[in-house]
Amino acid sequence: MKTFIKDSKIYFNKRILSIFLLGIVSGLPWVMIGSALTLWLKEAGLSRSQIGFAGLIFAVYAVNFLWAPLIDRFSPKSLFKVFRPHIDTRGDKKSWIITCQAIIALCCLSCSLYSPSDAAETIIALALLLAVASATQDIAIDGYRVQSFASHQAQYISAGAAAATGGWWTGYAAIGFLPLWLSDVGWSWASLYLMLGSLSALMCLMCFFIPTHHLALSKQHVVRCNTTSPPPNNALLNNSPLNTYPKCQSQYKQIQLLIFMCLPWLTALWAINPLGLPVTVAQSQWFIPSIITFELVVFGSILYTLGQLPTSHEPPNTSLEKILANIYQTLILPLRNFFMNNGTRIAIGLLSFIFLFKIGEAFLGRMSILFYKEIGFSTTQIATYSKMLTWVVTMIAVIPCGILNARFGLLKGLMISGLCMAASNLIFCLLAIVGPIEWLYASAVIIDGFTAAWATVAFMAFISHLCDHRFSSTQYALLASLGSLGRTLLSSNSGLLVDLLNGNWALFFAITALMVTPSLMLLWQLKDKIHALRPPRST
Repeated sequence: MKTFIKDSKIYFNKRILSIFLLGIVSGLPWVMIGSALTLWLKEAGLSRSQIGFAGLIFAVYAVNFLWAPLIDRFSPKSLFKVFRPHIDTRGDKKSWIITCQAIIALCCLSCSLYSPSDAAETIIALALLLAVASATQDIAIDGYRVQSFASHQAQYISAGAAAATGGWWTGYAAIGFLPLWLSDVGWSWASLYLMLGSLSALMCLMCFFIPTHHLALSKQHVVRCNTTSPPPNNALLNNSPLNTYPKCQSQYKQIQLLIFMCLPWLTALWAINPLGLPVTVAQSQWFIPSIITFELVVFGSILYTLGQLPTSHEPPNTSLEKILANIYQTLILPLRNFFMNNGTRIAIGLLSFIFLFKIGEAFLGRMSILFYKEIGFSTTQIATYSKMLTWVVTMIAVIPCGILNARFGLLKGLMISGLCMAASNLIFCLLAIVGPIEWLYASAVIIDGFTAAWATVAFMAFISHLCDHRFSSTQYALLASLGSLGRTLLSSNSGLLVDLLNGNWALFFAITALMVTPSLMLLWQLKDKIHALRPPRST
């Protein structure tokens, strides 16, 4: 008991408390585009399959690594460098968090002006913009958390993951309880979104009071493309991989490459207003996944092309060379650093594991609200158990889970929590068979809440260990977004799976319990390598 009390004192650390607050800020948007939007669309008459496909909004969380390097390299405060050139905005995540939170509040307030019965597309578009701001905010929050502790502070890293998990569930469940409960007592969804927007504005103001955290970099680790003067006369600095610059054979090649790099942005703009396509194609359920797949392929091709360019320690001279150098150091170096720290084989295995780990949980989560409604639970009961009870369980569980995970270590923590998370899905099979028994519903939520909290803490601590502090936002976003990619793109078909099973919810939940098996098998195959894995050194 004394050991537990001693270990739990770490959760009163000022940085841990700040991470808890940021967890709340991160969790609240998921209410707006998740459970609240699902019920609003259901009450407006949309089908299960349509609601499931609306979940593709969450795809932005899966691809936010595409712009994560910008969070590491730039900041909204960069605008002030025009007037105050001495300002160093590298590593500043606070201004990103505040800016994104303000956009979230505005989007939510705008949603309250429309009704899905006659403006469903407008609401979904606003929800998409809200999701983009939220995904960008998550990049900054995760980078802030990773940079808060040195890589050898395993106990603090697990505690930070636990605090972030508890904070996220406070925003998602505790605050998310309010709109569900109020909708059952007569509040309109427009009024509820007005309330959620006001809460987001309040959260934005609170973010001004979190400590400003700048990553302290030693000279040999500075990632910079100095466009005004050559690097300092230091052999270690000049020979560092972080001060290499790409070289093109000709100006024509440089222009050709820059045009190629504009293609993803032009495609994204075209996807917003797909001129030249029939309406049936543009509104097809496969349109957005096809655009996302194309964007990923093009982005991968750009990275490969940049990675194959010859490099030199000679600073760029022309404007085009300076642009390419900035892009190279923003996009390529964080990815190359990840593969160099872990080795190619381990890196690919880790990425595959992260992609697969939480698919079963995502399938269950996406359809759980509909399941509860279909078997006979009221909105108030759903709000009470799925929101408030889950939040209470998570808040009680995160500290023990953080302590357990620190004691078990990376591999055991993931294996045990993954098996428990999968087994908890079987309780929902029993609930589907016996019907709406309230105490069984509560039991299922309690068990699922504990196992999900442990799996989340273990997962976050694991990928935090893999991140280099110099590229915290980029690398964490890459790893986390791969997990989101698997959960979002595959779980968007969860409604179709239920329909294919003719509404057999028991079989559906049994299938979700098996979905964790491939990832755990992959993790077991990498066990020897993971035991030998050491967190990258911080600066």
